[in-house]
Amino acid sequence: MNRRAWILFATVAVLWGIPYLLIKIAIEDLSPLIVVFGRVAIAALVLVPIAAAQGTLSSLRRHLGPITFLGLVHIVGPFLLITYGEVHISSSLTGLLIAIEPVLIALLMLRAEPLTRVRGAGLTLGLVGVAVLVGLDVSGDRLGLLGAGMVLLATLLYAVATVYVQRKASDVPPTALVAGTTTVSTLVLAPFAAFNLPTTPVSGGSWAALLALGLLCTAVALLAFYRLIGEAGPGRAGLVTYANPVVAVLLGVAILNEPLHTSTILGFALIVAGCWLSTRPTRSASPRPSTESAAPVEVGAASR
Repeated sequence: MNRRAWILFATVAVLWGIPYLLIKIAIEDLSPLIVVFGRVAIAALVLVPIAAAQGTLSSLRRHLGPITFLGLVHIVGPFLLITYGEVHISSSLTGLLIAIEPVLIALLMLRAEPLTRVRGAGLTLGLVGVAVLVGLDVSGDRLGLLGAGMVLLATLLYAVATVYVQRKASDVPPTALVAGTTTVSTLVLAPFAAFNLPTTPVSGGSWAALLALGLLCTAVALLAFYRLIGEAGPGRAGLVTYANPVVAVLLGVAILNEPLHTSTILGFALIVAGCWLSTRPTRSASPRPSTESAAPVEVGAASR
């Protein structure tokens, strides 16, 4: 990768690694529902004008069904689950659990990709890594287990939506796709948010965290990610998935004083090894083009 690609890579890694810290700060004074609504509304306000300026919004007319589905499954569901989950678990553990997404995508694509010994070993390692994190970090804590379960369910929804994008919305321009899904999410959440407005004073830190979540971690991160794909290709851009949890853990430990256990390091190492093995391309005597391999670089990954 060239210098510009490395700068974009580092930018996206940081912007996708800090949401879990910012969520933790925001929910001190704001309800998880308001945090999610504010985040997607801010992102939509930024992304819709950009997509309009590019002339890509018209492409959404032919894809209203997929856009609505993705708004619910790739944004509303995961955002709510992750934000409510962080009420009970640390931001660093949240970031590590979400790193299992490539393994879940590989599981969902078993019919399209043959299960070789290497891929099978990768899937097993990744799942063992999750078991280590959950079993040792929140063992005996019912609320902690609930929070971890919510985050893992959110990660599964991310994986489902990623595969769905490949199959149903791969021809939608990326900026239009994300502008559409964030707008749908905003409209869906608005009625609920109206009845959950803050009734007590909200600190400037919580408002600032919410603004950063929508503006930096969603809108700006999306734009940087697509530039990264253009500079380095989708394969290399997808490697940013392995860097995000490191940022999340470092910030959680340094700023929120969250504990760093040996099990955390071991679990993350197993997950990374599992992701790498389970997503390695399979060799074929007569390779054929496939649309399956291009998209696990998640079109909506910046919704993290």
